[in-house]
Amino acid sequence: MTDVQTEEAPAKSTGAQPRSTEHGALIWYELMTPDAEGAKTFYDAVIGWDIEPQPTGEMDYRMIRRTDGGNAGGVLRITEDMAQHGARPIWLGYICVDDVDQSVASIEATGGKTMMAPSNIGEVGRIAMVTDPQGAPFYVMKPNPPADGPDAVSDVYSPTAEQRVGWNELSTSDAVAALDFYTSQFGWEKGDAMPMGDKGDYRFINRNGEMLGAIFPSAAGGRSDEPPHWRYYFRVPSIAAAKEAIEQRGGKVAHGPMEVPGGDHIIIAIDPQGAEFALVGGE
Repeated sequence: MTDVQTEEAPAKSTGAQPRSTEHGALIWYELMTPDAEGAKTFYDAVIGWDIEPQPTGEMDYRMIRRTDGGNAGGVLRITEDMAQHGARPIWLGYICVDDVDQSVASIEATGGKTMMAPSNIGEVGRIAMVTDPQGAPFYVMKPNPPADGPDAVSDVYSPTAEQRVGWNELSTSDAVAALDFYTSQFGWEKGDAMPMGDKGDYRFINRNGEMLGAIFPSAAGGRSDEPPHWRYYFRVPSIAAAKEAIEQRGGKVAHGPMEVPGGDHIIIAIDPQGAEFALVGGE
């Protein structure tokens, strides 16, 4: 996987619109890519989205529109300046927090790092980009409630709905330490563990009793050389059809298709610009 490899990324102002929700919730997903138009062509065909055209203004940030009228996240075009500061093609998740500055301080105190200092993003809210102690990057955010829906909650994550993330998976160098970090920082809960032999356990993570995904040692995925990172699985109706679309449009299948417990099938792939992503769905 291509990762963000810098301790300090340039500040940005996005058009992201995650809605108000509770501490520890996954509220937004963002693709950073050097070719937003190419990403639109690819993901629209593979997942069924309709990523917005390039907006007016200096910042190229596009909403990922679902067919039900909602948003699945956003696409941020990596500029030359951002690339020079270490930005690379990657999918990143946003975790809601009660206080961004306090969360960043707490993350740093446990061994995490700040890649983008806390900043206000227009009327959307306050964000910061950080890494966990093992180096996996993600955002923390305190969103401002939308004026037309102060009690609305984000719906970009769903275990069952198509065109949304249905599984969040952390591949890391120290799964036990990572599990302790995320449960202590965001109130997540330790779920069951599925033994994977000498490779370690596949450790499920929950929030408010709902399964969010899992944390597992990098070696368990067969790529011990990969840097720690989050992998997000978007739900599609057919993995076979999605695989064909990936290959026809310049992507690369890295793993799968394979069946997983529960009857779903998965695939891990690389988009034409180099960002890793995953899919889950029917055969």
